[in-house]
Amino acid sequence: MIRLADIVLSLFGILFLSPLYLLISIWIKMDDKGPVFFNQKRVGQHGVDFYLHKFRTMKTNSEHLGQLTVGGRDPRITKSGYLLRKFKIDELPQLFNVIKGEMSIVGPRPEVRKYTDQYSDEQRKVLDVKPGITDYASFTYVDESEILAQAEDPEKAYVEEIMPAKIELNFVFIRNPTFYNYLKVIFLTIGKILGTR
Repeated sequence: MIRLADIVLSLFGILFLSPLYLLISIWIKMDDKGPVFFNQKRVGQHGVDFYLHKFRTMKTNSEHLGQLTVGGRDPRITKSGYLLRKFKIDELPQLFNVIKGEMSIVGPRPEVRKYTDQYSDEQRKVLDVKPGITDYASFTYVDESEILAQAEDPEKAYVEEIMPAKIELNFVFIRNPTFYNYLKVIFLTIGKILGTR
């Protein structure tokens, strides 16, 4: 049921939002020369790597300066990128990842291997399921970059505090992956994004 919902919702989203995709692509190209999309290797189900797709929100070749983005004034983020990130619009291309079967709409957010290599045996169980575009951790930490901006050492704060807390929230859905909870997470995410802006 969930896989069918993933396909139907993703196809609908891609078709319905295709004019928006075009406008965003033009905006990104006008704002900062470089590719429209940002593709990054992430760790998927069973520890298999895949390329996650996003609208590019950072200046070209800036990812080598660090994995984490910190606060709304991170100098690596483009002008268009601020708004795309604010409303999580940059995540929309991941609907193609869902169609390809690499992701689900609801599931743990996929990390880069740098972080999954630090998982404990218990934490690695999140890799038993498909990663997702959103889950309980996603809307709980919708302002994660702002939280990290307050930390003395953002990298340490993420690895030692935020990442473990997010993994615990990942298990909330993993342990009870019903269609009701699937829809609940989607609507809670939309409400959180719109309600906090």
